[in-house]
Amino acid sequence: MNLFTSRWAPVPVGVREVTEGGLPAGFRAGALAAGIKPSGKLDLGIIICDEPDATSAARFTRSGVQAAPVLLTRERCHLGQLRAVVANSGNANAATGHDGYEVAEAMQAAAAAALGVGAHQVAVCSTGVIGVQMDREPVVAGITECAGQLSTDGEEDFQQAIMTTDAFEKRATIEVALSGGPVRISAQAKGAGMIQPSFATMLCFIETDAKLEDHTAELLLSVTVKRSFDRISVDGQLSTNDTVVLIASGASGVAIDPESDDELRFGEALDGLLRALAIAIVRDGEGAVRIARVVVHGGHGANVERVARSIANSPLVKTALHGGDPNWGRIAQAAGMAIPDSAPLPVDISIEGMQVCVAGQELEHDRNALAVRVSGDEIEYAVGLPGEGHQAECFFSDLSPQYISINADYTS
Repeated sequence: MNLFTSRWAPVPVGVREVTEGGLPAGFRAGALAAGIKPSGKLDLGIIICDEPDATSAARFTRSGVQAAPVLLTRERCHLGQLRAVVANSGNANAATGHDGYEVAEAMQAAAAAALGVGAHQVAVCSTGVIGVQMDREPVVAGITECAGQLSTDGEEDFQQAIMTTDAFEKRATIEVALSGGPVRISAQAKGAGMIQPSFATMLCFIETDAKLEDHTAELLLSVTVKRSFDRISVDGQLSTNDTVVLIASGASGVAIDPESDDELRFGEALDGLLRALAIAIVRDGEGAVRIARVVVHGGHGANVERVARSIANSPLVKTALHGGDPNWGRIAQAAGMAIPDSAPLPVDISIEGMQVCVAGQELEHDRNALAVRVSGDEIEYAVGLPGEGHQAECFFSDLSPQYISINADYTS
């Protein structure tokens, strides 16, 4: 599939998208229907790295209410030594107490036994409805069965198994040229609603056949998550289950030395891939028609960050975006809400490169031309605050009637 469709996430230099797909060397994946979803669709998937010296890194939700799989993986796994992921959709196993934690333990133990790895090397992930207990027996039986049918081309089924309200797949494989030869990076993500720029609301699994030291994997994942999944919003709601896992098999034989040109090129490739996936999540947006990027600059880092997030989460800005309405007053309102007691705030605003507000007052502009500019499917807002030296961006979707319908009926 062609993932790099947005002007905000071009294909990085030296990278090509592998349109035929396929996991990097050293990985297998697969999925099946374990009966978690009443629809009978795929709902349980496994990814395994067959290389014993694999390295890894992971990131998790910041929510104060964390799902049992997140708690288990953080508490029981060696996050630099992960070799497998078992993930389900249809049930988040969140707000399920001790019983839910025991189910996550059983999932981890079943996967470890079936795959021949240590339990501390298996990450457990779930997504779906919150507050519903998950039936342990069919899930454990499904894990054992699924582990016996993994393949090198199983990432498509795995992708299907982690989707909930997603309207389309979010996966890609890229190849990046390094001094020691080409390496591949694959990723599968899910997410469409309950998305907030405080580490998204999603799952993402990344595999590479590059050889990374564990601290290099940790550094690269930390930096790239901050520029991708930490920059997106659909509805301003923070999930209980967010997880990103990176596993490096080293099966290509191409080692990436710390602070080398190869590390820089690999990091740029990973950054481009995760930004493209993050923007795809926003574009899905449970009924979204348009998406936007807001860039805020000024002389106070905290204010710049607060204003960017306030605009991205504003229902008034998001409904104007949906209607193709160039109502810059809503942007000004959201900026002022983020920095109370700062009046008069001399804010500058541009929409799709057209300046509409200077120092808090309207600048005469061609309204008809602006209306045409905001009729596309990607709209960019630029907001200037007093001073210079800091910048923050957020990507966000519009707010549509379909979003209301999907979430009004989510558990019924």
